[in-house]
Amino acid sequence: MTKFYLEDLHAGQTFLSGSHELDEQQIKAFASAFDPQPFHLDHEAAKDTLFGGLAASGWHTAAITMRLNVESGLPLADGIIGAGGKIQWPAPTRPGDILHVESEVKEIVPSRSRPDRGIATIVSRTLNQRGDVLQILTAKLVVYRRPAA
Repeated sequence: MTKFYLEDLHAGQTFLSGSHELDEQQIKAFASAFDPQPFHLDHEAAKDTLFGGLAASGWHTAAITMRLNVESGLPLADGIIGAGGKIQWPAPTRPGDILHVESEVKEIVPSRSRPDRGIATIVSRTLNQRGDVLQILTAKLVVYRRPAA
């Protein structure tokens, strides 16, 4: 996979990740370890909640998004290094959802004080197999320039 440096990026550029199929076992295992709320752990308990059924933790969706971007979706040469951001979960992630991430470069700002890097604002939308947007992550990422030869 081609790796991208700051000078390789431009506003409007898009990247598409591979996919990840989420099942009930993964949802419950993540929730047990990191977000042990009834609507992430138990079908019956989840029925009478805002979700109306078992739903993955938003943090689980975020973790899958990160993995998909690292492995196949956002090929930054020196890694995906966060400097801040905003996350939204417009719809719940459910067992059986097949997730993928579509990322778009929104802005590139070269650093004035550190000429070897800049900040790229990237919007990553995590979608399921029906095209439902489950998460929107607007991240400010530290991206390095290509090293001198």
